[in-house]
Amino acid sequence: MPIDPARTFIPVRIAVLTVSDTRTLAEDRSGDTLVSLLTEAGHTLADRALLPDDVAAIVGRLHGWIDDPAIDCIVTTGGTGVTGRDVTPEAVERVADKMIPGFGELFRWLSFAKIGTSTVQSRACACVARGTYVFALPGSTGAVRDGWEGILATQLDSRHTPCNFVELMPRLRER
Repeated sequence: MPIDPARTFIPVRIAVLTVSDTRTLAEDRSGDTLVSLLTEAGHTLADRALLPDDVAAIVGRLHGWIDDPAIDCIVTTGGTGVTGRDVTPEAVERVADKMIPGFGELFRWLSFAKIGTSTVQSRACACVARGTYVFALPGSTGAVRDGWEGILATQLDSRHTPCNFVELMPRLRER
């Protein structure tokens, strides 16, 4: 998919949330990977946090960032598996106005090429919530890299053709 050099690059202000019961920010390799990828692409890290696998805590943080006009997009890492403590998709669904089913489908398709049928254990998902994009990626550095390089790097690049998520941002709040 081509990048049109005639178009202007628009940096997206992205908040990064790591969901983990076992990591600290100092040990957060997937969050560090995501921050490196987004800043290297020219985007702005708007905020960063780490929370345990707790639906209420995740929903609260998402609502705060969704209502912050300085944040255009939220990317989470972790909590998308199938165990009892994995609750990030449930939190995303609670804040969502519109789910973006193709995101999870495409993530699993890309992931299948690398990890085979183990990709069915991922519940990667995305939504639009009050004009803010929310993308939930699994917690491994490989999954973060796959999600960024395979989907988000182009969809969050205003120069990507034939279309991208950035060009839709001004109209996300329309009714």
